[in-house]
Amino acid sequence: MNNSKKNNFKNYVLLLIVSISMLSCKIYSFKDVSIPENIKTIKIGFIENRARIVNPQLSPLLTDKIQQKITNQTRLTRTNNDDAHLQISGYISDYSVSTSGVSNQQEATNRLTISVQINLRNTIEDTNTDFTVSRSFDFNANLSLDQAQATMQDEILRSLTDDIFNRIFSNW
Repeated sequence: MNNSKKNNFKNYVLLLIVSISMLSCKIYSFKDVSIPENIKTIKIGFIENRARIVNPQLSPLLTDKIQQKITNQTRLTRTNNDDAHLQISGYISDYSVSTSGVSNQQEATNRLTISVQINLRNTIEDTNTDFTVSRSFDFNANLSLDQAQATMQDEILRSLTDDIFNRIFSNW
């Protein structure tokens, strides 16, 4: 083995040892979600669309993505009971398009802005938290809104879902 390969191998071994040490000493955890032990159930309501412009696919798809992410990335049990420890409800409050870029005195880029108002109720602590998640998505002004929505749908859903999830589960 030449010296370069030996040094690389030593670096990998050292990195592995440090990583294992950190995990075993609980200095650092690779978990993304921290939920108090007494929180066990969650009710996720339908995210309504109350915006001026209504994308009929957004509400059901966003609701479904939030449900999937919480089910897949937490230990919480989903329920439809009103006594769930956490209760999530919300609505799309803004869905608007504006010009965000001009070139040669013509629109070059448009911006789709979507805002979602979320209410998080914790029945264990008897608290209510309201927050808004807002994201903007730029698209070519030559595209219609329908075309832009079709090309950006996955990014829109992923971004909004991640933002909502992180706000709910990172504020403990």
